[in-house]
Amino acid sequence: MKKALAVALVLLLSVSAIAFFAQTYSTSAPENKEQCYVGVAFCGNTTAEAKLLIDRAKTYTNLFVLQSGPISENETATNEICDYAVNSGLSIVVYFGDLTPRILQEKNLLWRLSRLNNAQERWGEKVLGVYLYDEPGGIYIDYNWTEDDILPRNATYADLTYDSIANLYTSGFKEFDRGFITAKNSTLDVFVSDYALYWFDYLAGYDVVLAQIGWNHTMEQDIAMVRGAAHLQNKTWGAIITWKYGQPPFLDTGENIYHQMQSAYDAGAKYIVIFNYPTIDGNDYGVMTDEHFEALEQFWHNVVKNPHVTQGSIEAEAVLVLPKNYGWGMRHPEDRIWGWWGPDEKSPQIWALSRELLSRYGLQLDIVYDDPAFPVEGKYQQIYYWNQTVNFG
Repeated sequence: MKKALAVALVLLLSVSAIAFFAQTYSTSAPENKEQCYVGVAFCGNTTAEAKLLIDRAKTYTNLFVLQSGPISENETATNEICDYAVNSGLSIVVYFGDLTPRILQEKNLLWRLSRLNNAQERWGEKVLGVYLYDEPGGIYIDYNWTEDDILPRNATYADLTYDSIANLYTSGFKEFDRGFITAKNSTLDVFVSDYALYWFDYLAGYDVVLAQIGWNHTMEQDIAMVRGAAHLQNKTWGAIITWKYGQPPFLDTGENIYHQMQSAYDAGAKYIVIFNYPTIDGNDYGVMTDEHFEALEQFWHNVVKNPHVTQGSIEAEAVLVLPKNYGWGMRHPEDRIWGWWGPDEKSPQIWALSRELLSRYGLQLDIVYDDPAFPVEGKYQQIYYWNQTVNFG
């Protein structure tokens, strides 16, 4: 998600897109409509850039995600931006950077701990959580591991199993990561975005996982996996719209992003965010152009504030159950398992069955893992196990 800066391409909306967005909408939602937080993630370098973005989007969003590394090292800028967002009527999720006490002391950043612990005193209910790290599951799968990186003392590669790696992943956060433990000891929910292993992010202790949508992945699969994990583990999920391309224009078209946001909303996402990075030459607002802001505004009015559109109207009626601790990326048939192994003998069958079920059910499918702590019985109308033969005729 963090790529080199490039020249922005300012795109005009096509006639079809304008026709698509030209819908009648209501400006107020009924009192009983469930709250959905919709906004942008700021990854720039200055308070001026952040305020400009807030002013551009504040009338059709209710969330501002401060996700800037440089700002996280500046107490004054962090406070000023968060104050400005809250005073503009927005809720906030804040990235403070590393929260390991020893590192904070060494770098003279102990203010992060005090701000973390008194965030609600300063910003009240408007502060929704702390954003900690980024893409832990995806990085784990894509990293080129060696035995020196991860193995317990006196263990060998031959000793590794899917169960042992799953335990190393989750315990690494809950038992050994002092920064993560510090965040969990606060009163705030702990957020992260990811593109793989959502189930294990929740097991590790994250309260909210934002599935990254926009990559050349199957959107329905990402939603199935994050929603299924959140449903069974009683957590909260959302979607963050990220890049389609690794070079300009980076983001998909406004029309396609509108569809992605609506799909996430229909599937029950509580948080819907556009990842606005990088800041590119000629664009004061980051990577988002006029068509993206217009898509966001129309989504806000036509969907979020429309009393005739129900959040979570598309529920999962079926579930695919994967083997316990089967940390396969599932982005393509040759994807890696836990970053240590390539696909195994189960992978072709799981791939074929998941394609068939996604084609049949779309957003009405969840994908979870076999785990006695989180049973699926009684939670879905139809249950499919990974090794099951299915014939829909």
